[in-house]
Order: sequence, then C-alpha cells, then structure tokens
Amino acid sequence: MDDDLITERRPVAFPQVFGYLRPVTGGLPRHAALVDCLTEYCELHELALCGVFAERDSTMTIQSPAFVGLLDALELPDAYGVVVPAPSHLGPKGLSTERKRRITKAGARLIVVRHFTPTTESTSSLGASYSFWPQGDA
Repeated sequence: MDDDLITERRPVAFPQVFGYLRPVTGGLPRHAALVDCLTEYCELHELALCGVFAERDSTMTIQSPAFVGLLDALELPDAYGVVVPAPSHLGPKGLSTERKRRITKAGARLIVVRHFTPTTESTSSLGASYSFWPQGDA
C-alpha cells in the first residue's frame, strides 16, 4: 500500500481511532509530546482521535489495563483503528506480535505514525515527516 491518505480510498468521514502509548522516559512532557504527535497525525490524515490509552506500569503483559481498555473501545460500532507513534509502543517483539493479532482480530487497523527503518542519518524529533504504514489486513 502506498502513502496516500487512507480516507482518500474509503467512503468514510473522519474514521474514529484510538491512540495507544507505552511508558516512556521523559515523564509528563514526553507523554504530552506523544499525544500531540498522535493528534497532529490524525488531523493531517482526517482521522478522529477519540482517546489515548496509556500504560502506567512498565510491566509488560498482554492483558494490561490500558490494552484491555483499548480492545473494549475497538468494539464500539464506529471504531476504525489504533494509532501508535512507533511499533515499539506495542511492546517487545513477542508481545507486539500478539497485540497486533488482537487488534486485527477486533476488525481494526493498526496505524503507525513513524515506522523506523535503519538509516545512517540521525532522526529528528517528533517534528519529522509522517509516514503511513498500515499493519495487518487492509
């Protein structure tokens, strides 16, 4: 799939998405910056960010309170998908794979704001350009 706006190909108006964040270093300022990143991305891509679920505990379990809440929100009739700043917000590899599976099983799309690829150049802050990398079924 290319980098077109997702709503250009679908007859929907402002699909409802939910953000998901994992604990990160930097405390509240970093958390606020990540929420701003999700908000800006959603506005740019004509998505309605209906809420952000954030893990408050660094313990990684599949059935964490925030992830269970996210799955519950995805059962709403107009829920379209989940938006994350980067793949790492779904957790380490094994956990991430299972969370992707559960998001897809819920009939939602996983939208990654910044898909990290190895480069020799350093990446800039959250102001970097956004790329749309769908995960799962289209």
